[in-house]
Amino acid sequence: MEIKGKVAVVTGGARGIGRAIVERFAKAGAKCVIGDVAGFEEAAAELRSQGLEVIGVHCDVSNEDDAHNLMDRAVQEYGSLDIAVLNAGILRDGLLIKVDKATGKVAHKMPLSQWQSVIDVNLTGVFLTGREAAAIMAEQGHGVIVMMSSIARTGNFGQSNYSAAKAGVASLAMVWAKELSRYGIRVAAIAPGFIETPMVMKDMKPEALEMFKKQIPIHRLGRPDEIAQTAQYIVECDLVDATVVEASGGMHL
Repeated sequence: MEIKGKVAVVTGGARGIGRAIVERFAKAGAKCVIGDVAGFEEAAAELRSQGLEVIGVHCDVSNEDDAHNLMDRAVQEYGSLDIAVLNAGILRDGLLIKVDKATGKVAHKMPLSQWQSVIDVNLTGVFLTGREAAAIMAEQGHGVIVMMSSIARTGNFGQSNYSAAKAGVASLAMVWAKELSRYGIRVAAIAPGFIETPMVMKDMKPEALEMFKKQIPIHRLGRPDEIAQTAQYIVECDLVDATVVEASGGMHL
C-alpha cells in the first residue's frame, strides 16, 4: 500500500515511537490522526506548522468508547481509515515477588493494579483499537494494521506484565491476519528492542539500561525513527503479513 494520500491513525502518537511514525507517515503524504491521552494537540499543531496534515484526538486506548471515537474521527475528518498503528503502551516494571534475604520471607508481591494497568493499555488497548479499525477497514475492503509487540514477548526479567502483554500482541497479529485477510486487511507486528524513547529513559533504572546496552550487538539503543521506518516498510510491502518484524539491533532476551 502506498502511504501517500492514505489516512493513518497512530495511538500513543504524541511522543516517542508513535510521534516518529506520525511524522514519517505525514512527510510521506499521509493524513494522520494522533490518538493519545496527553500532548496530542501540541504534537499535531507542531507538525501542522511544518505543512503536514495531522490532527490530534484524545484517546485512552483502554476505554471502549475512546477507541471507537478515535477510529470514527479519522473517517469523519478524512473520509477513510487505511492504516492503523497500535502503538500506545506503558511500563510498570517490577518483580513478581521479593524475598527478604535476612528472614527468607516474602516481603513484597506485585500488586494486581501494577499487573492490570499494563495489561489494560498494552493488550486490551490493542484489542479495542484494533477491533474498531478492523470494523471500518472490512467495510472498505482494504487496510493495514500494525501493532507494537517487543523482544520482551519471550520473557524479560522484572516484566511479567509487559512481557505477557507483548506476547499477547504478537499472537493477535497472527490471529487477525488469518481472520481479516478475506476483507483485504493485512496485519503485522513490530518487536522493537531497546529504543531511546522518553518512556524507556524515564522508567528504566539507569544501571539496567547500561547493562542492556552492552548486550546489543550494534552497541547502541535504537532510534524512534528506525521503528517508524519499519512501520513504513510493513505498510508499503504487500508481502508483509501475519508476522512479527524484529527491530532490535540484534538483541535477543
